[in-house]
Amino acid sequence: MLGFLKNPIVVTAEINMNLLALTAMGLISRLRGLSYPRAVVFDEVYYGQFVSLYMKRIFFVDDSGPPFGHMLLALGGYLGGFDGNFLWNRIGAAYQILVEMHFSHCAALGAALLILLENSLITQSRFMLLESILIFFILLAVLSYLKFYNSQSYSSFSGSWWFWLLLTGVACSCAVGVKYMGLFTYMLLLVITGLHFWHMIGDQTLSNVSLMCHFLARGLALIIIPVTMYLSFFYVHLALLYRSGPHDQIMTSAFQASLEGGLARITQGQPLEVAYGSQITLRNVLGKPMQCWLHSHKNTYPIRYENGRGSSHQQQVTCYPFKDVNNWWIVKDPGMQQLVVSNPPRPVRHGHIVQLVHGITTRYLNTHDVAAPLSPHSQEVSCYIDYNISMPAQNLWRVEIVNRESDTDVWKTILSEVRFVHVNTSAVLKLSGASLPEWGYRQLEVVGEKLSKGYHQSMVWNVEEHRYGKSQEQKEREVELHSPTQMDISKNLSFMAKFAELQWKILTLKNEDTEHKYSSSALDWITMDTNIAYWLHPTSGAQIHLIGNVLTWASANVATLVYMCLSLWYLVRRRRRIYDIPEDAWQLWVSAGGICVGGWAVNYLPFFLMEKTLFLYHYLPALTFQILLIPIVLQHLSNHLCRSLLPKSMFSALIVAWFSSVYLVYCTFSPVTYGEPSLSVAELKDLRWKDSWNILIRKR
Repeated sequence: MLGFLKNPIVVTAEINMNLLALTAMGLISRLRGLSYPRAVVFDEVYYGQFVSLYMKRIFFVDDSGPPFGHMLLALGGYLGGFDGNFLWNRIGAAYQILVEMHFSHCAALGAALLILLENSLITQSRFMLLESILIFFILLAVLSYLKFYNSQSYSSFSGSWWFWLLLTGVACSCAVGVKYMGLFTYMLLLVITGLHFWHMIGDQTLSNVSLMCHFLARGLALIIIPVTMYLSFFYVHLALLYRSGPHDQIMTSAFQASLEGGLARITQGQPLEVAYGSQITLRNVLGKPMQCWLHSHKNTYPIRYENGRGSSHQQQVTCYPFKDVNNWWIVKDPGMQQLVVSNPPRPVRHGHIVQLVHGITTRYLNTHDVAAPLSPHSQEVSCYIDYNISMPAQNLWRVEIVNRESDTDVWKTILSEVRFVHVNTSAVLKLSGASLPEWGYRQLEVVGEKLSKGYHQSMVWNVEEHRYGKSQEQKEREVELHSPTQMDISKNLSFMAKFAELQWKILTLKNEDTEHKYSSSALDWITMDTNIAYWLHPTSGAQIHLIGNVLTWASANVATLVYMCLSLWYLVRRRRRIYDIPEDAWQLWVSAGGICVGGWAVNYLPFFLMEKTLFLYHYLPALTFQILLIPIVLQHLSNHLCRSLLPKSMFSALIVAWFSSVYLVYCTFSPVTYGEPSLSVAELKDLRWKDSWNILIRKR
């Protein structure tokens, strides 16, 4: 006991007061009045629905990107009692990034304060939206990589080295999992990693074994782990959302059948193998412009169309976007008359010839050398009516299983994707996607397309509902077609099959709403010629807008321009062997630009190539990198260019004046950042610094 007292255990703690103060200010600026307004704000209407669907375990698809961001919002809503406001803005990251890039603490503090006083970032972080989460993981990835890179000079393969390297990969995966825009920062870090490793190859002090270990460690942390995590996001997403929901219709029948309720309830117990005599519904695989099933009804094509072209006047065949008894067809053996399944059933295989008989009208699916109503270069598809004229039936179709494993594969319910090739003309049964006129009840046109014109998903069909026909008499068969199926089989898809389909739908699904009142072009963002009205109080003039700190945005643009011009100037003069700044200052300048200017470019320029509705908030990740560049340029000017032009005290005074102006602009726009206090009409008009801004002024 006395020995313990003589040798006390001493615990020391290192506290960064700058970070502590920044964290406190960040919490105050972001959490201030967080419960206000008590209303759904802008895109919260969508993300709130997604959170609700997570809570109910109902499947959905969002074309904005992968599911990780939605799961985080759902987790925040769950932990917060379904409130949905979860804080994902990290002010300290901006400070630490500049410190890790070996800039002064003063410059790092300046970057953090600029982020702190940026109105647009405050607004976006206070609502249930994804941009703040994306920025969080992007900055975390950059910070982690810088810490990893700086630690390898003195402790390669140490615990901290591995921690920061692995955290880089995890953060990159999370960024991509929130929104696909995170992929560009991930690719930027991979390029920077590649360049750093290239320099390591030239280091003669490193052995081949050491280089290989470095390479494998980076491959594991920055490629294998992110890919595995990305797959895990979808695994959890699909495990949580196992119930049928509003977005089922855009998925394949096999996917829908794997969900609880919905199609699974309808198709439960269906026979697996399609046989001669099977009663089936055929769903087009494409699912665009909407899901639909091969359909016919008693109405015929007009004798003449509005443009004067004639038709066969045969029974119409369409694709109908709703469940209907007229969607049922019977698979018939051309060599036999019976329309029931034999005992034992004779399965239909790839390459077999069949006839498709419409269940209600008992007419045969047919195509011939007559122009389709809306696609005159394709053949008309009809159900054959014998008018006792020289137009023979051409109703033989060859079944081709597209996703077969062998040429003897059996045609399977839901699982098999098939094409129907017309024996006489080699035309393929295809959904054209065009809507027929009133005489066709606005249903979708089905045509016969020659194989030589290429292959498309619109030519592929799958059996969705299926039963073995038992009734030979037509009236009994009609009753049978209206009744549910009873037999029992299982059609579970593997995770990878569901992932591949869901991933493809997310990438290819396009929102039909191409215009929005507050949509903008990427060119509008740099000078902030646009804004977004997020919320308006129903009675007073209180409102919330996505408007940035005008002075910060202008300063960021100037800093970017100065950086590019100075870099070009330095490069030209270095080519002439003129070195204006020391080599270590040059390397610092280049590396800072690679991260800040590179981060701005990869998060901004791709929007010029995107065919989607764009909003100002899409620019916020790029803006964050631009803001980091401002103190970098200021420190460079102070250290290397302004010494002979301005006294240091005067330069510092100008910086203080500029920061004061940034704070003043922040305060000026705070009422429309936080939604309070309510402003008068005159005050609102004073905030319209640009004519293109849409500040809402209530008419009295």
